[in-house]
Amino acid sequence: MEFNIELFLRALGLAVVLEGLCWTLFPGGMRRALLSLLPLPESRLRIVGLAALALGLLLVWLASH
Repeated sequence: MEFNIELFLRALGLAVVLEGLCWTLFPGGMRRALLSLLPLPESRLRIVGLAALALGLLLVWLASH
C-alpha cells in the first residue's frame, strides 16, 4: 500500500475544519469541556486518547473496505 500525501492532507484538513466548527458553534461548551479535562490524571487522558485513536483507525479501515 502506497502512502497518499494528498489524501492525508485532505483528512488532516477535514479534522481541523471539524474542530474549528466546534469552536465556532459552541465556544462556551468547548471551554467547559477543556476545563473539565484539567483535573483528570494523565493516565485517564491517555486512555481516552487511545480510545479515540482506535475509533478513528476503525473508521478509516471501514471506509477503505
